[in-house]
Amino acid sequence: MKIACWDSGLRWDDPNLRWGSPAYLLEPGDPGYVDPFPAVAKPKNKNKKMKHNDYYPSRQADQVLWLANYSLKLPGYATALGLTTAQGTAGVADCNWLIYVIESWLPALRTWAQSGTDALAEAQSGTGSAAQTLPVFTAPTLPTGVTAVAPGALDRIFAQVQAIKDGGKCTDTIATNLGLVGSAKTGPDQASLQPLLSVSLVGGHVLVKWGWGGNGPYLDSCEIWVDRGDGKGFGFLTIDTTPNYTDTQPLPATPAKWAYKAIYRVGEAQAGLWSLPVSLPVGA
Repeated sequence: MKIACWDSGLRWDDPNLRWGSPAYLLEPGDPGYVDPFPAVAKPKNKNKKMKHNDYYPSRQADQVLWLANYSLKLPGYATALGLTTAQGTAGVADCNWLIYVIESWLPALRTWAQSGTDALAEAQSGTGSAAQTLPVFTAPTLPTGVTAVAPGALDRIFAQVQAIKDGGKCTDTIATNLGLVGSAKTGPDQASLQPLLSVSLVGGHVLVKWGWGGNGPYLDSCEIWVDRGDGKGFGFLTIDTTPNYTDTQPLPATPAKWAYKAIYRVGEAQAGLWSLPVSLPVGA
């Protein structure tokens, strides 16, 4: 049996090669043969879908409007969505309770909190001979048809919405009318995207720190190149799909400066601009 040789430029002591594995002693075509120099694994493409904002608003005033719309229209779609009467009623009750808490109870509590601050100031520096009477918070009266429900009303509403979406009966029209579809997000200008790198020595290896810059949903990977300071310039190092990469190349025995640069990828193509190179001294 022969040992196949390649002019790869790699050293026999390269830690990335496992010469002790029997599979590496086989020739191409032999059963169990493993190519010791496989092509760089390319990351799988993500299933790109239209990005949407969360359907539930962040502003409390808009939350009240969303809850009111959902509770008003849910009963009319209950049958089409396969919801039982009890499920529809529970969803409406959760919405109405949250509307009361957000729209009536919370503003009243905040107003009372100010009166509490005023009462403290009076207790500290007020005048008069009669005993002070502290303000007592009285919650607003519940509107007709609104009852208190168990904690976790919003979580239950979200769970119900997810069940509706997963049920296969929610048409685009119903989803829009119930407010279950957020506004479409516009992706970034890929031509201007540029990774931001930093490097440091951690545990005897170079740690290349990088991130998505808030654009992770629109990107697939980051292609990293390295210059070992050996006069060969930059060369391909890896394609990384998870932020931060540890360069496993052993540090040189003599002082040198290693530099790194990177560019994002979408699918099989580079996207945007190369990062600014970053470097650090390595070796003894």
